[in-house]
Amino acid sequence: MVTETITQERRADGAPGIPVLLGGIVVIVAAFVLLAQGTEATVVTGALIIAAVIVALRGLTPVAPGEARVVQFLGRYTGSVRTTGLRWVNPFTTRRRVSTRIRNHQTEVTKVNDADGNPIEIAAVVVWQVSDTAKAVFEVDQFEQFVAIQAETAVRHIANSYPYDAHQAGQTSLRDSADEITQKLAEEIGARVAAAGVTIVEARLSHLAYASEIAQAMLRRQQANAVVAARQRIVEGAVGMVDMALTKLAEESIVELDEERKAAMVSNLLVVLCADRDTQPVVNTGTLYH
Repeated sequence: MVTETITQERRADGAPGIPVLLGGIVVIVAAFVLLAQGTEATVVTGALIIAAVIVALRGLTPVAPGEARVVQFLGRYTGSVRTTGLRWVNPFTTRRRVSTRIRNHQTEVTKVNDADGNPIEIAAVVVWQVSDTAKAVFEVDQFEQFVAIQAETAVRHIANSYPYDAHQAGQTSLRDSADEITQKLAEEIGARVAAAGVTIVEARLSHLAYASEIAQAMLRRQQANAVVAARQRIVEGAVGMVDMALTKLAEESIVELDEERKAAMVSNLLVVLCADRDTQPVVNTGTLYH
């Protein structure tokens, strides 16, 4: 697991840039006036002023919405400019643009084994944002690639930790526990990319399926489970209806049945109610005993 480091972002928004720009224009105009006078002293003074203003204007830094500028002076981190608009900072610094917009990353469809050892195909969409520009620039190399690799690793780990289907009630599975899996995936990716100053907004599975080599077998198993569940529901309903019929007959004294006749009636009703096709009635013209 990636550990968090000590480098943290600090603000260095500098000064408003518009007044500096306007002041620089005024000073340059004054310097050209000195140059126009033509004397040695005024020419030298005007040239020096123009050179100084040009150097000072190099500190003007435009910052667009949804981005920040990481400022370094002689290789040392001095702060990050997050205030949008035209800002002025030390002209001898270097300023690296870092996007702080919310981004999406779609992982590749990967074939892995779930907790039961079954090969599955899985992919996820990760929504992330740079929250600490200093960590993003200085603590990892190419933080976009770092986020992509850590997201792939977390998806694989989540897939290995849970079965595709739940085998018992209450068991967490990739297919049936979407909310829980989403939360755990977001937490794991967030822990992995924290060192890069990245915050995970959301992480959600975008593709989940059995691998092609076992898809048909698993489909048959799912169909069998569905048939068993349906039969169980039918039997439970049939038993309830038979019990209700016997109770009604007894309460309203429609007919008196001994145990053998009750058993025959129960058998016939269960056949009728549980059959998967229409039953063919048989009319008994005699009695139960003849």
